[in-house]
Amino acid sequence: MFRIKSALQITKTTQPFLQVSQKRFLNLHEYQSKELMNRFGINTQRWKLAQTPEEAKKGALELNAKEFVVKAQIHAGGRGKGHFNSGLKGGVQLTTCPNQVEKLAEKMLGFKLTTKQTSPEGVPVRKLLIAESVNFEHEYYLAILMDRAYLGPVIIASPQGGMDIEQVAEETPHLIFNRPIDITKGIQEEDTTFIVEKLGITNQKQQAQQQIAQLYNLFVQMDATQVEINPFVETTEGKIICVDAKINFDDNASYRQQEVFSWHDPTEDDPRELAASQFNLNYIAMDGNIGCMVNGAGLAMATMDIIKLYNGSPANFLDVGGGANESQVKEAFKIITSDSNVKAILVNIFGGIMKCDVIAKGIINAAREINLSVPLVVRLEGTNVELGKKLLKESGIKVITADNLDDAAQKAVQAVNGSQ
Repeated sequence: MFRIKSALQITKTTQPFLQVSQKRFLNLHEYQSKELMNRFGINTQRWKLAQTPEEAKKGALELNAKEFVVKAQIHAGGRGKGHFNSGLKGGVQLTTCPNQVEKLAEKMLGFKLTTKQTSPEGVPVRKLLIAESVNFEHEYYLAILMDRAYLGPVIIASPQGGMDIEQVAEETPHLIFNRPIDITKGIQEEDTTFIVEKLGITNQKQQAQQQIAQLYNLFVQMDATQVEINPFVETTEGKIICVDAKINFDDNASYRQQEVFSWHDPTEDDPRELAASQFNLNYIAMDGNIGCMVNGAGLAMATMDIIKLYNGSPANFLDVGGGANESQVKEAFKIITSDSNVKAILVNIFGGIMKCDVIAKGIINAAREINLSVPLVVRLEGTNVELGKKLLKESGIKVITADNLDDAAQKAVQAVNGSQ
């Protein structure tokens, strides 16, 4: 449950090759999301936060539940199937014994958890959520997000909860339902009725409608860009509960939501993203092996899509912007090559405000300073393109030049395949 697509992208049967979310969103830990939901009258399991094994046991004793769930608090998804470098399998554990909660905490706190969304090295776990385990009668999926396609908030719901929503979209797209909300009127009874009926909730309709309305109030009042509940459950005791939550916020609202933004956990930030922000570069790490340096978000997206078209895999989204200088280009190279998965670099620049000779000088200086050892494919076009190409040719560094984007993508993929 991490960075979901737009409502239309989720429900389309034919989707683009690649989707990249904007990165300027505050992410909260699960326990922080639960605290926020509780303030808005949204039902969650009873829970305690622990930073030591002793606190974990104490929290379990205070909860006095029949069964406990112990959850590692990191921003990455896939915790349940992850593994710790302590040898423990799974970042989500169940037990009926407070003493066992303490023993599990000893194998989780201070150790690194690796999931499908973390680096291979994993992420240190510093906090645990200790919650009462609840028995599910039904599991549903519910999300509210701001969608440009609908010019406002959209509620996305599915009776197929507890699993990856993108898997649902691919296998059973008819079981995903959208409900655009008029932000000037707010959520109406007919909106919540529609969602509850599509989810198939019959026994607890009124309670479910109330919870959906409260989630929408949180979404609007807290300037959220996404509220995702998976699963949204009906328990065997007849209670509607939000079991797991992912809430994102737009950085533009930080002046209004100062308390929430003070909850930001810098230890969860990707150091490469932090380094990029210091030089006004837009960087998002991905799990491929072709590093990309492009000017302009649209061109960056097109570059990654074409890499995918030729069966390659981008290692990052890196936009140097329209006015980058030599120093920024050099830092961009350092950030890209700091990823050990990168086996080739593709530079795709269309010189407008940015001049191709400036990019060329930055590439040359960076390649020399970092002693570049992976294949470098460069496609330049636009202002001072001939001068830029001349500088690269006379530099003495090994460069694979490309005439157009298709040519560049193919050569980058070939370079990676040749190095393996």
